[in-house]
Amino acid sequence: MTQETSGLDSLVRKRIRALRAAHGWSLDDLASRSHLSASTLSRIETGHRRIALDQLTSIARALGTSLDQLVETEVDDVVHNATYDPSRAMSLWALRGQPGVTVARMRLTDPPPQGPAALKAHPGREWFTVLSGTVELLLGERRLRVEQGQAAEFSTMLPHAVGALGGPADLLGIFDREGRRSHLDGG
Repeated sequence: MTQETSGLDSLVRKRIRALRAAHGWSLDDLASRSHLSASTLSRIETGHRRIALDQLTSIARALGTSLDQLVETEVDDVVHNATYDPSRAMSLWALRGQPGVTVARMRLTDPPPQGPAALKAHPGREWFTVLSGTVELLLGERRLRVEQGQAAEFSTMLPHAVGALGGPADLLGIFDREGRRSHLDGG
């Protein structure tokens, strides 16, 4: 007989099974990594056994996750709306679970600023992909052409600037706090 389970209890059991499957592991594989028996894990996953805290800790460690992530409750607001800045043709989304990380969709119409003073440097990394058009990335002494479907990732400690090449270009970028302050907030 299956014990009654709460919503969180059921969610944790589903996560354990899903993470085990994502690793491509059998119950025996997880058992050897968590130092629990395969039958115990099977009963935990199916709700036929109550999960003890020490078991949950061992399972989380074996699955390469934290106890916090394993028991985190579901988020109701999955769909997010962007904030839009029409003067800069830019849409911004804040990523939950990644404090200070922002995703920005930008439309570039001007070429990158020229001259050494126009290049910015700051701690962190930057990543963007070109959705349409062509982007010119100035990175230190280099001029790189990034076309639709390509992505660029680089240390932002290198002086850099980005602009459109030969017409408007749309890109999707991921920025940490420093990148947001430097590129999106106009700092």
